[in-house]
Amino acid sequence: MAKLKNTEQKIFDAATDLFLEKGVDRTSVREIATRAGINLALMNYYFRSKENLFDAIFTQLVKQNSEELIRVLDSDLELHEKIRQYVHIYIDMLSENPLLVSFVMSILHRSRERITEMKAISSLYATDQFTRQLIDEGKKGNIRRTNPTHFFVDMLSLIAFPFAIKMLVMDKNNFTEKEFQEFIKERKERVPEMLIDSLRLR
Repeated sequence: MAKLKNTEQKIFDAATDLFLEKGVDRTSVREIATRAGINLALMNYYFRSKENLFDAIFTQLVKQNSEELIRVLDSDLELHEKIRQYVHIYIDMLSENPLLVSFVMSILHRSRERITEMKAISSLYATDQFTRQLIDEGKKGNIRRTNPTHFFVDMLSLIAFPFAIKMLVMDKNNFTEKEFQEFIKERKERVPEMLIDSLRLR
């Protein structure tokens, strides 16, 4: 049993590294098997296809990292504090798991049916409770009325896009890896305030 688990983990690790280095579509099953140090038949025995392996890795990463995000969105926190905590947790998650950004982008460039099939990705989107809170606070006059879909897409964009264009940001600003992380740290404070300001009554 331990040997089987070890082989599976080798495949996971090899595929994760290659997907990060080359992208999902440019990585072949044969390359994954070679990197894992196993033969192609064994690779196919475990996962049947690259798509199955991709789904397994993505689901594992999302499951490990999305529970806290959902907890915050569905909590009884005041709206502004909820936004701050959500942004902080999400940025920390992407800093620690940069592969999530490229995985999500890979999925979004595929068919709509493919996105629907991958239930795990829905946990990275807004919850019904957070949507209701935005609507209710607007009706009460506590915030400017806003379209929840627009607001959540704005929030996701501000959080994730710097990671998606990391190499460009680093190149244009001559950032080292440490300097890029400092830039991201600054955004943890900047982004929530931008979002909260967009909700203020004018």
